[in-house]
Amino acid sequence: MVTDAWRPQINGVVRTLESIARELTSAGHDIAFLTPERFWTLPVPSYPEVRISLASLGAVSRQIEAAAPDHIHIATEGPLGLLARQYCLSHRLGFTTSFHTRFPEYVAMRVPVPQEWSYGYLRWFHAAAARTMVPTPSLRDDLLARGFDRLMLWSRGVDGTRFRPGPKTLFTDLPGPHLLYVGRVAAEKNVEAFLDLDIAGSRIVVGDGPDCARLQKAYPDAVFLGYRHGEELGELYRSADVLVFPSHTDTFGNVITEALASGTPVAAFPVTGPRDVLSDPKAGALDDNLNIAVARALTLDRADARAHGERFTWAASAAQFFAGLEPLRAGPQRLAAAG
Repeated sequence: MVTDAWRPQINGVVRTLESIARELTSAGHDIAFLTPERFWTLPVPSYPEVRISLASLGAVSRQIEAAAPDHIHIATEGPLGLLARQYCLSHRLGFTTSFHTRFPEYVAMRVPVPQEWSYGYLRWFHAAAARTMVPTPSLRDDLLARGFDRLMLWSRGVDGTRFRPGPKTLFTDLPGPHLLYVGRVAAEKNVEAFLDLDIAGSRIVVGDGPDCARLQKAYPDAVFLGYRHGEELGELYRSADVLVFPSHTDTFGNVITEALASGTPVAAFPVTGPRDVLSDPKAGALDDNLNIAVARALTLDRADARAHGERFTWAASAAQFFAGLEPLRAGPQRLAAAG
């Protein structure tokens, strides 16, 4: 598994890969990760937790050959992903990729680069793969319309033991309802739509990122808790009345399934990710007006949210992932042409 996204990053890509690795290891498979931890890195400006690997093709080749894999999966389109792709093509090896992040939209929010240029790069990158795994049907349809091909669904799971229903133990000193946001505090997450909600109660932000200091100053009545993990994060979900997911650009939204597994209904915009995950209107509310979605979510039964969350398991996700892997020696003629 080749990934440019790795610890200390806290995001859905890292959580997904770690969860899949645990499931596959418990099923008897050996998983080796090729990550930035093995190389010199430089921090991305404004995102110091995200680091760019300064690796060479020779170094990446040696790492892959030392692992002697039966399958290679390239999870990200960054420097390590590019080098692993080059290695596979030069050795006529089959491999798979996955599409996790809408980087074209993220880049366009920061620099004046047309999205189609970025999508052109991503089309080129994934075209060489035997299959590109995508998390939701709506993302698959969007990418097909943009000229991507050989797409297969690879859904996500949730740890139903860590994220589970229970008593409301937090926020007792804050006015209700208690509205929760969990995720990176950055422009692409649209956190201000959450903070601008015209609904009485408390807004609690769990996470950090480049926009955190600015938003703390602009919204002094909101509660900013920084990153939380493990049992503490589960307790926050259980104590919230609604998880608000304001992003327009996420491809899935792991925090949605974590909230549902905790028995917490979700409010979101009807976009890729939420409209796929929140397929049961008893578990969450979707609306172009986020105020309406939150108001509706506040009326939902927590037992229904938990029941829907139980549909997502990492065991099923891992089985789906493994079934999509490609033997290394498959399709040399097509791979050579794609290079």
